[in-house]
Amino acid sequence: MSSTKVILGLLGGVAAGALLGVLFAPAEGKKTRKKIINKANDSADVLKDKYESIVEAMNNKYEDMLHKEEKLISNGEAKLNSLKKEFKNLDL
Repeated sequence: MSSTKVILGLLGGVAAGALLGVLFAPAEGKKTRKKIINKANDSADVLKDKYESIVEAMNNKYEDMLHKEEKLISNGEAKLNSLKKEFKNLDL
């Protein structure tokens, strides 16, 4: 699932929850608003954590790919140098 879908789903859930909270709230307006604000803050924290997790995973993948690229280049250079030596040693 893409990070955009996760974020949109989370925001949609927050909005729906806030709306239902207002519609069915037995408490007075001030308490209801405070509850909605607290829930929104909690959801924002969850969203921030998800975002940071996604960014960290992407950075890890990037670093892993970079390391693999460097290893492939190094192996290719070693093989090329080996072939050069073999070619020089051939009696043509």
